Amino acid sequence: MSDLTATVNETKNGFHVEGYEKISYDFTFLDGVFNPENPQLAECYTRWGRVLAVTDLNVYNVYGEQIERYFEHHGIELKVHKTKIGEKAKTIPTFLSIVDSMTEFGIYRKEPVLVVGGGLVTDVAGFACAAYRRNTNFIRVPTTVIGLIDASVSIKVAVNYGNYKNRLGAYHAPMHTFLDFTFLRTLPTAQIRNGFAELIKISTCSHLDTFNLLDKYCEQLIETGFGRTDGAPKEVREAADKINKEGIHEMLKLETPNLHEIGLDRVIAYGHTWSPMHELVPETPLRHGHAISIDMAYSATLANNRKLISDEEHRRILNLFSRAGLSMDHPQFDEDILDKGTAAILKTRDGKLRAAVPNPIGSCTFINDIEVSELNDALRRHKKLMKEYPRNGEGLEAYVDASDTGYTDNNKHEVQALEKAAEEAGSLNGNGHIHGGRAENGVSNGTNDIKKKMANGSVNGLTNGTNGFTNGARA
Repeated sequence: MSDLTATVNETKNGFHVEGYEKISYDFTFLDGVFNPENPQLAECYTRWGRVLAVTDLNVYNVYGEQIERYFEHHGIELKVHKTKIGEKAKTIPTFLSIVDSMTEFGIYRKEPVLVVGGGLVTDVAGFACAAYRRNTNFIRVPTTVIGLIDASVSIKVAVNYGNYKNRLGAYHAPMHTFLDFTFLRTLPTAQIRNGFAELIKISTCSHLDTFNLLDKYCEQLIETGFGRTDGAPKEVREAADKINKEGIHEMLKLETPNLHEIGLDRVIAYGHTWSPMHELVPETPLRHGHAISIDMAYSATLANNRKLISDEEHRRILNLFSRAGLSMDHPQFDEDILDKGTAAILKTRDGKLRAAVPNPIGSCTFINDIEVSELNDALRRHKKLMKEYPRNGEGLEAYVDASDTGYTDNNKHEVQALEKAAEEAGSLNGNGHIHGGRAENGVSNGTNDIKKKMANGSVNGLTNGTNGFTNGARA
């Protein structure tokens, strides 16, 4: 939640207003958030004696009875708004359906809505709260690895509009986020793996100790739902708790000074330079974790070519992706896709590439000045390296399915929007050079008009939101 301190002073010709917004919100690690013996969540609603919960239908089918028993035990009246939010349903109608439930419930201005689900649910419901009476409180209970590790850190909330990803949204902090990793007991292994990529992301570029733990316990973490399944070794559970806490803390330290994303050089954007194209190109979309893993693996090869990481570090990163069953390559990842992805991301990042790469593992460098030929050379070498790995570097269960909130087919309009933006940006192949992020020489279209369109960081639906086919993935 937030508060505003402001002053007004008279000037020679009028008045000057100056204000500072205080943003404060809490995170609580609590296994068994809906266990009646844990009153922490219920205490947030004691004042009101009731609660409106917005949750994903899949989550409700598994945990609905438990949630109902929890609030009944604590004497709190519960109303549930059930929705099925996939990327295609992350829309204004879904948003309005939540608003309608808030109106029917008669929500008070400071009464918090409870939001239970993955990042897509928290995105849409959070935006409904931001818009309702311009500022309604909410409490988050994320239920997926990406929701727990990544989406929970940000205060961004949004919906898609037409072909525009996350085009309508706000920066709206929750009152509180409860982090309950026991939800991972019922999460499919494919989704555990999907979220594992986010931990590789933050640790590779910012936290060596966490990377070392992921490297040591990789397979066990995925197989045991981060130590939450029955019979999981105590050692794995303790390692998982350390990884989760330190990973979230590191992301908060990186993002807190930049909650409104004024700065565009973002360490946690490692793996999010070319990944939007990887998600959108296949007929059936790649899961977000696999898409960013391809990007991260390729970026590691690029960093190795530049001697920013050693050969040993490079192999260590690639081997971790392979052991986790995450994708490092895709048959449709070629120079054309690389070209389009590079052209498109320049819009989002205000004309600079800002490609985050490890230098060395545990720290980060941003690449801006780079020849297109260097990008292509790195891709050719990366493809060659992938032949040494199982499945030629392709991942396990890499494509979305019903566990991704009902995805079945790709959104053709989003693909077309992405390709059109890349086309307008101009071809970067040939003798092109990216200097400070600006394409020079091999540009087929003039950049002046495009630069005007870049003012808001996107062209034809290209925004940071294009990197999410699962759980509000954020870069």
